[in-house]
Amino acid sequence: MIKKRNTLVGLLVILGLYSCSDDDAEYIAINKELEINVPANFPEVQYDLSANPPTEKGFELGKKLFYDGRLSSNGFISCGFCHEQRFAFTHHGHQFSHGINDLEGTRNAPAVQNMAFQKEFTWDGATSHLDLFPIIPITNEVEMGETVSNVISKLKEDTEYQQLFAEAFKDGEVNNEYFFKALSQFMVMMISSNSKYDKYVRGEEGGSFTEIEEYGYELFQQKCASCHKTDLFTDDAFRNNGLPPYPGINDIGRAEVTGSVADNYKFKVPSLRNVAITAPYMHDGRFGSLASVLNFYDNGVQDSETLDPILKQNNRLGIDLSAEEKEALIAFLNTLTDETFLNDERFAEY
Repeated sequence: MIKKRNTLVGLLVILGLYSCSDDDAEYIAINKELEINVPANFPEVQYDLSANPPTEKGFELGKKLFYDGRLSSNGFISCGFCHEQRFAFTHHGHQFSHGINDLEGTRNAPAVQNMAFQKEFTWDGATSHLDLFPIIPITNEVEMGETVSNVISKLKEDTEYQQLFAEAFKDGEVNNEYFFKALSQFMVMMISSNSKYDKYVRGEEGGSFTEIEEYGYELFQQKCASCHKTDLFTDDAFRNNGLPPYPGINDIGRAEVTGSVADNYKFKVPSLRNVAITAPYMHDGRFGSLASVLNFYDNGVQDSETLDPILKQNNRLGIDLSAEEKEALIAFLNTLTDETFLNDERFAEY
């Protein structure tokens, strides 16, 4: 996600609750509600599904919007441009994401997966509601460079979208509320939960670890799980992990949102699901391999006033890792790749 330039102020999105009456029976029969199957090893859903229950038509509308370049000012940059399915919906190979007119931002695009379980979004937590999340890239001057009102105007002029909105929502109006809710319906269904690791913890077929993967898992629990916890592999916290500011870019992270110096250089702890195929790494994409990331934590952590205390233990900075331990950790991290998710046709571009 490219760095957000401006704080979202004064933008209100109506988050209406839906009710069901006898008059709704025909509508519900046409637009079937989708079931979200929460994996047995996952925490509870954070998104309020009662306010925006995913439906077949809402999902399809959200999918079309996700891959539509008209959400940008030049008509070419869609959400899917920076979030490619085969790379867990990241901008693989791009240190910084590229937006309209080949403009380059200052942050790496994070994965779009398991969004229903997250509490805050973007590297600096600029929003705590999934429905508001798309506003940030759409209005960012170097990402999509558009206004929400212009996007809605374009959609209103499209007869296909008029029909899709009418099918997806009861009153059928093409407006801000339904636009954001449709995108959320698409994103909440994007659950990655069928990696080798998942099969291992659930005792399913195909979940047997090799000796080195088992060793890596033990090491991960000892040395990494304080931040990358639960089976989402993130605690959703904002932490300073000791990365020195990138040359020429003084990205202060969470502090840009809160205005507090105590949050300087803190960024959201990313999920490690599908991490083996989401390079480059860190908020600024400075590391091209998992080996480079582990080498950084071993001997590259820089001290500062807001450095996370977890990385200042035993009279050293960072995490003490031997070459053998790094190899085992990488073996384990590879078990987090979910081929089912990466190839799920439900989420594929048309």
